[in-house]
Amino acid sequence: MTLSRLPTLMVEPIVRSALLEDLGRAGDLTTDAIVPAAVHAETTLVARQPGVVAGLDVAQVAFRMVDPAIEVHVERPDGTTVAPGDRIAVVVGPARGMLTAERVALNFLGHLSGVATATATLVEAVRGHKARICCTRKTMPGLRALQKYAVRAGGGVNHRFGLDDAVLIKDNHVAVAGGVGNAIRRARAGVGHLVKIEVEIDRLDQLDEALGERADAILLDNMTPAELAEAVRRIDGRAVSEASGRITPATATAIAASGVDLISAGWLTHSAQVLDIGLDWHRSRQALAA
Repeated sequence: MTLSRLPTLMVEPIVRSALLEDLGRAGDLTTDAIVPAAVHAETTLVARQPGVVAGLDVAQVAFRMVDPAIEVHVERPDGTTVAPGDRIAVVVGPARGMLTAERVALNFLGHLSGVATATATLVEAVRGHKARICCTRKTMPGLRALQKYAVRAGGGVNHRFGLDDAVLIKDNHVAVAGGVGNAIRRARAGVGHLVKIEVEIDRLDQLDEALGERADAILLDNMTPAELAEAVRRIDGRAVSEASGRITPATATAIAASGVDLISAGWLTHSAQVLDIGLDWHRSRQALAA
């Protein structure tokens, strides 16, 4: 898999904010008091659980933002599957900066690897079917770009990034507009010709109206596999079909078997379990005097 890297200009403000939150007004009191500036160390980022790595670029920014002399040598890049005990990267440089940046770097790396790992479990569950796994806007505030990147690292694809890059007509929009058809017509009249329009339906009797108004994509919410299969049959390639609602590794296979194009799950980003990754001390030079 070819995974495009996150632009440093996008990552730096997020990491800077996290470091400022941690360092506060006085910096790292513990490390500065205990570790002389001259001490250099070699440490290793090690997987404690099986999973998929994501966020190494973010971790590197954290280390280098604290001390540019710190080097991170990646052995298992983002998108790689790891087992417990696998070395992910070797971190070399001033020990002070390494210890100060450690928690922020691991917070990002563990969280984003957790998102990638969760995504990979759904990707595996639908293997053999055409359905692709995608994320939603149910992301943690300030972390959307990073979390969506992690979804890609896990083999998934991205839904819209925000309210400004596509139209997604939800059930409340339909209620306000007075129906699926009215909502689509109003949306089409209000946006440019390059903007795609997706509409959410939760009943099959809404499908013909959505197709009649030529929606680009149809979000089939909380439907059974049988209902999804019927919807796919009736859509017949005229729109992209997306299934959502209570998607788990246990339910994803049957949902994918319905023939939908996409399966979206909000929990990939808002509830993914952190992947346990540790920073193991390997050796240091100019050790502390007794």
